[in-house]
Amino acid sequence: MKIAILNDTHAGIRNSSEIFINYQEKFYDQVFFPYLLENDIKQILHLGDYYDNRKFINFKALNRNRQHFLSKLREYGISMDIIPGNHDTFYKNTNDLNSLKELLGHYMNEVHIVMEPKVVTYDDLDVALIPWICSDNYEKTMNFIRDCKAPICGSHLELAGFEVARGQACHDGMDHKIFNKFELVLSGHFHCRSQRDNIRYLGSQMEFFWSDVDDPKYFHVLDSSTREVTAINNPLRLFERIKYDDTKNEYFDYDVTQLKHKFVKVVVANKTDPFTFDRLIDRIQNEDVHELKIQENFSEFIGENVIDENISLEDTATLLDTYVEAVDTELDKKKIKSQMRDLMREAQALEIS
Repeated sequence: MKIAILNDTHAGIRNSSEIFINYQEKFYDQVFFPYLLENDIKQILHLGDYYDNRKFINFKALNRNRQHFLSKLREYGISMDIIPGNHDTFYKNTNDLNSLKELLGHYMNEVHIVMEPKVVTYDDLDVALIPWICSDNYEKTMNFIRDCKAPICGSHLELAGFEVARGQACHDGMDHKIFNKFELVLSGHFHCRSQRDNIRYLGSQMEFFWSDVDDPKYFHVLDSSTREVTAINNPLRLFERIKYDDTKNEYFDYDVTQLKHKFVKVVVANKTDPFTFDRLIDRIQNEDVHELKIQENFSEFIGENVIDENISLEDTATLLDTYVEAVDTELDKKKIKSQMRDLMREAQALEIS
């Protein structure tokens, strides 16, 4: 038996932007469901964060998700087991009130919501499913893990030391050694893929933020017989970053058609010919891109040796962490950085409407 694994699909993300609704629909219609039909896969396991906003969801996003995902389950005879992630729960300290129970009620024949830690059997393979761990279910979850005999665990974990995004580690999560008894732990929550020991973060299947650029996206398939997990690439890109250096590259025939309906950032390393640069920017703008950002290199004003030829570009989260570390304070810097990241994610969600 083969089980398709999804996680962090975040229906209604980015303030239920039409851009991201269309992008998600394209993934399901052109990549995910065609693969399931071609390979006769009838079971999905979703590892949390089906919806994006823990407080509300836009009716348009809800309707479109029903059309391009939930109705397909019924049409194709596919079942889905799902655990709540942190974005699916209304409160932070309990999973009791969550969007899955409230919004998936019409699809209970196809969707099975796993609210408590339990073992689900796929053919002869036992898989321990563990919902988002919070203060309300922590003791029950620890007891379940202690007594569990399943070789594989599927969950939505926040583990210290693993990457939240490329180059940005989680500092205040749980110790991954708690899960040492399992042969393999498959987890959602963090949007970039990583693996250490028996822990495998699957990463998100789609691009939602600039932190996802140049970070390949996959959904996964678990074979119950071999216990192998296969990554299936999602080729659909929404973010493109161009490193502009006209001392090394020609841009006269640069293929801008690939940038249509994408978010584009041009990072200027060297610009010796303003005409060529302006012509490229005009051509990009004519391709109906969602957004065009230009990031200039100002090293000529502050010294040639400040930025090396590899151009180290820190993202906002890294800059915030660096700033907090530099501040002289007795406050808990881990909590400050965590709260700032939460605020940043809320701001990103409201950035596009």
